[in-house]
Amino acid sequence: MASERRALQPRKQPRQARAEHTRQRILAAAAHVFAEYGHAAGTTNRIAEQARISIGSLYQYYPNKDAILVELMTRHLDAGMTALSRGDDDTAPSSLEDGIRRYVRRTIDNHQDDPHLLRVMLEQAPCSSELLEKVSRYQQTRTAHARELIEDHPEVRVADREVAARLLVSTVELVVHQLIAAPDPLAPTRLESELVTMLTRYLKGDAGERESRTPHSI
Repeated sequence: MASERRALQPRKQPRQARAEHTRQRILAAAAHVFAEYGHAAGTTNRIAEQARISIGSLYQYYPNKDAILVELMTRHLDAGMTALSRGDDDTAPSSLEDGIRRYVRRTIDNHQDDPHLLRVMLEQAPCSSELLEKVSRYQQTRTAHARELIEDHPEVRVADREVAARLLVSTVELVVHQLIAAPDPLAPTRLESELVTMLTRYLKGDAGERESRTPHSI
């Protein structure tokens, strides 16, 4: 177990600017290689060549390509958390739809940099205990944020707010992951619009739509 853990961790943390620059080059090169070749063909030799360093230099920082992919996934999760925390500085949403739109838009923005790399990370990144723990914390934080968004909102009609918050987070994450990284991805604006409409109607319980219907004559 300890050996497996070490195999998915960086070998050293850079303490000098030059070393940190080299690590950033490795990660940028790996993102390019994985996006172009996938996990199986995204070898450390290709990553080193793309980074313009020797394979020996690469191995000073990472024991294998899986450790590099885990770090890329970790950084993706960290970026998502940063985007979520930045949203806390926004002015209060004017309506439920506005709040949901902000949440959906931040999620989409965090997944647009490289859809091909995103697919590799989601489908093929090895799961270390640290990564699984980070994913769990990430989901808990996002669920708490969604719960806060809908908890006392007068437009929300669903009875179980905890379940609704979990469904909101899971739906946005899964749909965005799938459709941004799909071979024929939806345009971000279209994806945002459809997701916001679907989630807003669910949270409102379609109350407004039901009230607008006139009963059929018997």
